[in-house]
Amino acid sequence: MLYWQVLINGVLLGGLYACAAIGFSVIWGVMNLINLAHGSMIILGAYITYVINSATGLDPFLTIPISGAALFLLGFMVQKYLINHVIEGSVFMTLILTFGLDLLLVNMTLLLFTADFRSITPSYAGLGWEIGTIRVPYTRLGVFFFALALTLILSLLMNRTKLGNAIKATSFDKDAAGLVGVNVFQVYAITFGLGAAMAGMAGSLISVLHSFSPVLGGTFTMKAFVIVVLGGLGSVPGAIVGGLILGITENFASVLLEAGYKDAISFILLVAILVLRPRGILGKQFFAEV
Repeated sequence: MLYWQVLINGVLLGGLYACAAIGFSVIWGVMNLINLAHGSMIILGAYITYVINSATGLDPFLTIPISGAALFLLGFMVQKYLINHVIEGSVFMTLILTFGLDLLLVNMTLLLFTADFRSITPSYAGLGWEIGTIRVPYTRLGVFFFALALTLILSLLMNRTKLGNAIKATSFDKDAAGLVGVNVFQVYAITFGLGAAMAGMAGSLISVLHSFSPVLGGTFTMKAFVIVVLGGLGSVPGAIVGGLILGITENFASVLLEAGYKDAISFILLVAILVLRPRGILGKQFFAEV
């Protein structure tokens, strides 16, 4: 029964990981831009939920649209007025810019909230669903289903809307997209905004399960990077698969080895997939050729 419990916890954690990584994947796949501030945006979403919950008592799940909207606006403005001016240059320039943005967000949250760990404890935190000796907290179930719903909504947006078609067209060939009337730089700003919004909403979900502080953003950026490489660049189903693999593997590593080896497992998976299948499990070659 222990291994069933570990497996279930891993699946539920993997759903959260997928939601946290999908925005990173979309930005990288469309613009060939590695957003080093992604983890800090996740943490910022968690703090937005924390502030609203502390001030009003609003359920943390109900703050998800607020953190999503706030991070979309931040991402859109950053892309439109900063990154768009250097995105045609060297990839190192965008890396430096997003690294600087990461430092800015970390220090801003440190200034506002200090380095103390914060957490949110809903009234139903101690309740759960039980089958024999297996117990699944309602908070974990809620986070999993919200994460899955947000990921599927983004998938529908990318595949069933005019905006999604414009984003995909830009990722395939930005010059051809521009020739047929797509405003490439506007699409870039919207795409970065969507990626930031997904990060912010994932942060709201993370705040329900884990304590957090401003300096933890790098951990989530690293996990997002591993998940994208595992699942395949720019692939929403790939992000889900990669998140599930990482969540399950980390949980079993914590039980079979030691909790300290959990992050090492991420790097082992990263190296293995790069050697065996560089495109990722569900990745397609053109996503990596943007």
